Amino acid sequence: MICVHPARRNLVPSLTILLGALVGSTPVQADASRAAPQTYAEYCAACHGEQLEGGKGPALSSAARKPGSDDGKLARLIREGSVDAGMPAFGDVLNAAEIRALVVLIREAAWTADLSPPSSSSGPVLDTGLMAGDVQQTELHSFLVEDVVTGLDVPWAMAFLPDGRLLITERKGVLLLRDSDSGQVTSIGGIPKVATGDEAGLFDVAVDPDYVDTGWIYLSFSDPGSAGTMMTRIVRGRLRGDRWVQQQNIFAVPRKAYTTMRAGFGGRLSFDGPYLFFSVGDRHDPALAQDLSSAAGKVHRVLRDGSVPRDNPFAGTPGALASIWTLGHRNPQGLAHEPLTGLLWESEHGPRGGDELNLLKRGLNYGWPTITYGINYDGTPVSDKTAQEGLEQPLVYWVPSIAPSALMFYTGERFPQWQNSLFVGSLAGRQLLRMKVRAGAVEHVEPILSGLGRIRDIKTGPDGRIYLALEAPNRIVALHPVL
Repeated sequence: MICVHPARRNLVPSLTILLGALVGSTPVQADASRAAPQTYAEYCAACHGEQLEGGKGPALSSAARKPGSDDGKLARLIREGSVDAGMPAFGDVLNAAEIRALVVLIREAAWTADLSPPSSSSGPVLDTGLMAGDVQQTELHSFLVEDVVTGLDVPWAMAFLPDGRLLITERKGVLLLRDSDSGQVTSIGGIPKVATGDEAGLFDVAVDPDYVDTGWIYLSFSDPGSAGTMMTRIVRGRLRGDRWVQQQNIFAVPRKAYTTMRAGFGGRLSFDGPYLFFSVGDRHDPALAQDLSSAAGKVHRVLRDGSVPRDNPFAGTPGALASIWTLGHRNPQGLAHEPLTGLLWESEHGPRGGDELNLLKRGLNYGWPTITYGINYDGTPVSDKTAQEGLEQPLVYWVPSIAPSALMFYTGERFPQWQNSLFVGSLAGRQLLRMKVRAGAVEHVEPILSGLGRIRDIKTGPDGRIYLALEAPNRIVALHPVL
């Protein structure tokens, strides 16, 4: 479910759910936050069914897909009850965090019960049987999907060189180069050693905006430390034939900050003039996202040579890491500058629910883990707050999670009505979303592709087509316009 936050809403209505009458059992004071399944089983299942399928009360898996209330209204209904519906108030037996967790649990049930997941658009969603070569009609354009490179191993990112050659990173630690004329794919030797396993590996690749003059190519990856530890690192180097040479370090933290966690790396890169922005995940240690002495859970800004601009927001703060641009992020895997405005957009994975699309501004705090619309993977609450003074709200959040990946603003000529649209990829949702944005707000969302694979990266090609890096199956495809 896509929700445009009320404070950020422009033309897109927030999608909401309606909770049927909940009839509870004997009140018991909640001394600690319990997992949502436990809470549901104790207070809701007797009337609404063990699997939310309905009984004395309505089936929440279907009722939750009906418009009727936003998250705040739903939480208030659980907390205060409804005399007309014969529903008692649960505010004395459930704390705020448990109520929030119930909201997420019910929304997840609505998602899994609906073969066509809800979205903020009435636009078409592709059948999961879509194959390369099938024509897809969307609101503004028709296209077909063409294979470009097949037989890959988790392609994480792509970048085009000025001559049309395509760089591809495979998460296992391989950098590939595809020739634009012959289609031949070559493995580049000499790239840095990469720690692999689970989410660890080789991440983004980005070409210097002045590549013709400098030849620099940037890589982000999980850098191996000692005793199985690892951490996000950024380097740059040049190509000499099929070799990676003249490597320079752009960003790394002291080895004492490396951990054995093989998740939460971030790793997305985006240029803006002389600056390089990049993301670092919280490394599955949420407290680090609020710690200015840690690189984790932040988006950073450096100059292209890795030096820190003097006007960075925390450059003069004692004990703070000077490269930090924004903080309070969980695992940002999408980062893109809007060409017309220069605004910086970011997407990040929540825990269980609470994925976010944010507009990043200098020095601001985006809340994780103090505020979140998600819950822990085991169903227990992360926080009882979804908002707090001084912490930024997302423009859009998703419950359940879609695992948003790359972001891209379309700048080509082949799809003229998509000019300046923001494209959002997803892993769990296996969708490509198109968003119409204006003045830092989301006006419209259209799912234009679904079921083709886990979308890792999105790029506008020099030929104006849209290229997708897909996992499961592992390949690069292009969206080709059909007149």
